Amino acid sequence: MKIVARQQTCIGSGQCVFTDPDTFDQDDDGKVLVLRPLPGNASEEALARQAVQVCPSRSIWLEGADG
Repeated sequence: MKIVARQQTCIGSGQCVFTDPDTFDQDDDGKVLVLRPLPGNASEEALARQAVQVCPSRSIWLEGADG
């Protein structure tokens, strides 16, 4: 599974960063940056899934995830 972000649709709300600051950050324009594209364990995967759920613009998703 890989964490993917699309900066073009990101609105800079920062919800991903609040949810999972070890995986996400924001650039100078407030757009999402993925710091850790591959979750290393179940706990990291759970946080990434939560960040996907709270993203208001649906600009982050998990590729290769089964739900």
